[in-house]
Amino acid sequence: MKLYTYGGETAAQALKTAQSKHGEDALVVKTREIRKKTMTQPGLYEIVVAVENDNQIELAEDEENVQKPKNSIQKRLDEILEKSMDKKKKPIKALDDDVTIQLSDAVREISKIAGMERPAAKAVIVPEVSKSLDLRLENKILQRQEDRAISKQNDTKEFKQLKTELDKINDKIKLIQNMFWDEKGPKNEGLQIPQEFAEIYRIAKNSGMNKIHLDEIMKLSLELMPLKMRENSLTIKRYFREVLRKMIYCRNEHLDAGNKKIIMLVGPTGVGKTTTLAKLAARYSKMMDKKYKVGIITLDTYRIGALEQLTWYARKMKISIETVIEPEDFLKEIDTLRYCDYILVDTAGHSQHDKQKINMLKKFINNDYKIDIALVLSATTKYEDLRDIYQSFGELDIDTLIFSKLDESRGLGSLFSLVYESKKPVSYLSVGQEVPMDLLVATNDYLVDCMLDGFTNPVREVK
Repeated sequence: MKLYTYGGETAAQALKTAQSKHGEDALVVKTREIRKKTMTQPGLYEIVVAVENDNQIELAEDEENVQKPKNSIQKRLDEILEKSMDKKKKPIKALDDDVTIQLSDAVREISKIAGMERPAAKAVIVPEVSKSLDLRLENKILQRQEDRAISKQNDTKEFKQLKTELDKINDKIKLIQNMFWDEKGPKNEGLQIPQEFAEIYRIAKNSGMNKIHLDEIMKLSLELMPLKMRENSLTIKRYFREVLRKMIYCRNEHLDAGNKKIIMLVGPTGVGKTTTLAKLAARYSKMMDKKYKVGIITLDTYRIGALEQLTWYARKMKISIETVIEPEDFLKEIDTLRYCDYILVDTAGHSQHDKQKINMLKKFINNDYKIDIALVLSATTKYEDLRDIYQSFGELDIDTLIFSKLDESRGLGSLFSLVYESKKPVSYLSVGQEVPMDLLVATNDYLVDCMLDGFTNPVREVK
């Protein structure tokens, strides 16, 4: 048996060179890495193979026609076993099927490390060489796993450090933008807004919030906010988020079957009362876990288009709809719909300055039935007009507020100011034209997010 040494950029390449010279039955004795691969030079691997019939191999090289050795692997295994038994004069464990499997796994691991996946070469290695090779391969694999873990840990640390540095740079940029805030900031009534509050003050002011309410929030914040929270814009924004959440009131939705509930929608023209009523009807009758019986009464006989629209929705949802003109007929229709869990009443929109029509609505409300009055307002209306509308319709004893057209509003500051001043809860929010999807139960968190971060439609995002 004669040993030959071959090299290559990878272990697989070196093995391939040896096989091209001596055939696939060449015995692999040793494989080792001579030089690691770098950016400037390729790697270098060395493989040592053993060949039994040297004369045959040399003849094949001269003729440039390599022939495979005739002896099979099983025959060579038997010869090795016989030699080992003759020397020790007793049976020992030789290279059996387990060893063959172990060697195949070792060669496969070499191929993986070399970056090449292929079936292992047929090879036989003495037990001592096999153990040494297995140990080196195991150490190599463990080292590679450890290197990957360290690399991943370092990447995570670097990412966190980078994020921290970016946050600091962000805060510095904001400070630079607000460096002239002391000259521009509001100074009425002795209120000095520090520059670290400039960003949140600008957001609230641009949203349309009433200045008196905004100054009250700023004054309260300056008195109560801990100094540590003023170090960066994120903590300041988080604090203001909580303040705004406490400014407004929202009413939870309680749907109780068996308890008849009458809801009347009132408000000025063009705020979307009819569409909102259709959304509520669909929500109560179709969209809930338990379907409720719903009926509709419309007092809007002035607009033919509105009546046709509501009739179309009612027919689509298989809901009863009745038209009423006189207050006396209103009670009769309520009695007609006594089987319904919810009765929704649509009214004609009119100006808040039309006292005559508001007094007419009072005649429909003043009866033995408990009617929940919901004032529908558009989020696009400025605060002064919202307050004027509320004061006029307030004679009807408003129970709750419904805001429409949130998707058309640039800011919700006027909404916050009205709710804060009126102390009336918000029950529903209309966030689009789609019936019945674009209707949300009002929550403090959603309203605050829209004010500070901009409007989003969660219904569309889920889809």
